Amino acid sequence: MQTKNLVPGSTQMLLMRLLQEQDMYGYQMIEELARRSNDTFSLKAGTLYPILHVLEQEGKIESYEAAGIAGKPRKYYHLTRSGRQALEVQQKEWDRVSTAINHVLRPAQLQRGNG
Repeated sequence: MQTKNLVPGSTQMLLMRLLQEQDMYGYQMIEELARRSNDTFSLKAGTLYPILHVLEQEGKIESYEAAGIAGKPRKYYHLTRSGRQALEVQQKEWDRVSTAINHVLRPAQLQRGNG
């Protein structure tokens, strides 16, 4: 699928958006992202964990261990204040860019909707 080429850099934003709602562990993020996107965004662990590592190095997320359902410790991720600020900036930029793209792709539809 060409999705990862279509929206470069958006994966970080999507993961931070999930973490804005609640702390999650890796597999939980993979499942939730796939569910919400109707399987459009289907991450593999080998893709997810390097992204989480970068976000953690940048101070946008933090990790901690907590007992999972079966009592086995899991590594959970938490969005930091810096991450919340970065997400807000990225979401505003995404809104700006996606609006501009829609104006190019669907000019007639937008004119009818605005008039």
